[in-house]
Order: sequence, then C-alpha cells, then structure tokens
Amino acid sequence: MPTVPVVHAVDLPRFMGAWYVIASIPSYPERDAYDAVESYELRPDGRIQTTFRYRKGSFDAPLKTMRPVGTVVPGTGNAVWGMQFIWPIKAEYVISYLDPDYAETIIARSKRDYAWIMARTPEIPEAAYAADVERLKSMGYDVAKLRKVPQSPR
Repeated sequence: MPTVPVVHAVDLPRFMGAWYVIASIPSYPERDAYDAVESYELRPDGRIQTTFRYRKGSFDAPLKTMRPVGTVVPGTGNAVWGMQFIWPIKAEYVISYLDPDYAETIIARSKRDYAWIMARTPEIPEAAYAADVERLKSMGYDVAKLRKVPQSPR
C-alpha cells in the first residue's frame, strides 16, 4: 500500500474526463509543459485510457501527447492505479485528495518524486491552491519543487 494518503473511495465514472494540470512536481517530459491536460476514459476491460496533452516550452509549441494506461489496484477503493507508460512497468499513481464535487484532485506517489494538482477548470482560486500546497507539504513533499503550469487564457 502507498505511504501517501489515499482517498477512501473514487467513483471512477465520475472521475473520468479532462483534468487541467494546475501545478506539478513534474516528470522529465513535462518539466516545461504549457496547457497540460490529463484526460481519462474508462475502457470496456476496466482499465483507464489516459491521454496527457501538453505543449513543451510555450503556448505556441506543437501539441505533444502521451497515452499511458491505468489499472486500478484491487481493494483500494479505485484510488490507487498502476500507470503503464512502457510494458511491463507500472508506475504508482495515488489519488491522495479529491474534493467532494470532483472538481479538484491531487495525485501523489510514495516516492514523493512527482505530484500533480489538477482541476476541472484551467484555474483555481489562490486559497484552494494554497490549501493543495499545504496538503502536499503535509505528505512530506518538497513544495519548493512545485511548478505552476501555464494554461492558455480561456
């Protein structure tokens, strides 16, 4: 089991759809991401098709796409996934915070190497962002590594 907080239960159909990356402690490919959006779609086999789209370095850069597949870890209330970018490796993906309206979430990892603050909208109020930063800090993350992801004005 993960060593970061785990949401008690996730309604997978409700969690599906687009999530804007508000901020992250980014992995290598996304360290200069702009307009980052992660979308989830429940597949007939129960796995989660993930599409991560972003622009590298600027709003004008070409759109890049990654398509990992998530597999829910049984007995975790749908809150812990194995995210597979390259077979056979599955990276830990933990839904550590999810607001009751399914409008904001934090994805964390036991290694505390990467984290994502995501929302259904490209911006969140500053107070909500500050609360999310505090949540990550309380999990043991170095929040100085957080990078706000620029999102195109809507």
